[in-house]
Amino acid sequence: MSANKIDKKITGFKVVSAEEKAQQAEKAAEQAKQSLERVHEDLARPEFLMGSTYKIKTPMSEHALYITINDIVLNQGTEHEQRHPYEMFINSKNMEQFQWIVALTRVISAVFRKGGDINFMVEELKAVFDPKGGYFKKGGKFMPSLVAEIGEAIEQHLKHIGLIESDELDEHQKALIASKRAEYEAKKTEAAAAAASDAVNDASAGASSSAEFPPDAQLCGKCNVKAAILMDGCYTCLNCGDSKCG
Repeated sequence: MSANKIDKKITGFKVVSAEEKAQQAEKAAEQAKQSLERVHEDLARPEFLMGSTYKIKTPMSEHALYITINDIVLNQGTEHEQRHPYEMFINSKNMEQFQWIVALTRVISAVFRKGGDINFMVEELKAVFDPKGGYFKKGGKFMPSLVAEIGEAIEQHLKHIGLIESDELDEHQKALIASKRAEYEAKKTEAAAAAASDAVNDASAGASSSAEFPPDAQLCGKCNVKAAILMDGCYTCLNCGDSKCG
C-alpha cells in the first residue's frame, strides 16, 4: 500500500459521524431525484412513442371501441427508466358518441401531459354511472357506464407499465376462493337434486306446477318481471325476450 504525500499544510480537519454520512447520502439522493426527467407541459413530444391498444366490446354498441394509450419513456437507459402515459386516442366504427369521446380523449391526454399523479383520474372515470343502467361484462363483472369502462382500460394500462400496483390474488386467497366455489357448487347441485325429487313427487301426485323463472333472475326493465338472466355477457328476459344484446 503506497502512502500519499501531502504537499500543503493541513489547515483543519473534521471527523464525519455515521449520522452525518447518512444525511449527506440522503441529500445526494434527493438531489439526484430532483434531477430526474419528469412529465410537464413544456416537454416536447418525441417522434416515436411506445403504446398499447385495448379493445372494449359492450352490449350498448354493435361496434367495439379501441383505446390506444401512447407512453413517453423517462430517464431512458438509467435505473430510473419509467414509462408514463402521454396521449390517448379512441377509435370506433360507431360515430353516435363521437363528440364526447373526442372531448374526453383530449382532456385525458392533457392530464397525462400535465404530469404528477394521474391515478385519481381512474377512480373519477370508474365512478361515472349511466342513468340508463350499466351492464355486465363477460365473466360477470358489472360496469356502470361506458366511461367507467374507459377508466378501467386506463387502469389496466397503468398496471401494465408499473404506475399502479397489480392487485393479483396470492396463493392463499386463490385457494380460499377455490374452496368457497367448490362449496357453492356442491350446495347448488344438492338443491337441484332436491328440486328434481320434489318434481317427481308432484308429478306422481297428479299436481301440475306452473313454470317459474330461475331464482337468481333479475328484474326486467321492459316488462318489470323478475325473469332476466345473464346470457353471453348481457341480460335476456325469459318473459318478454328483451335483451341488450339485440
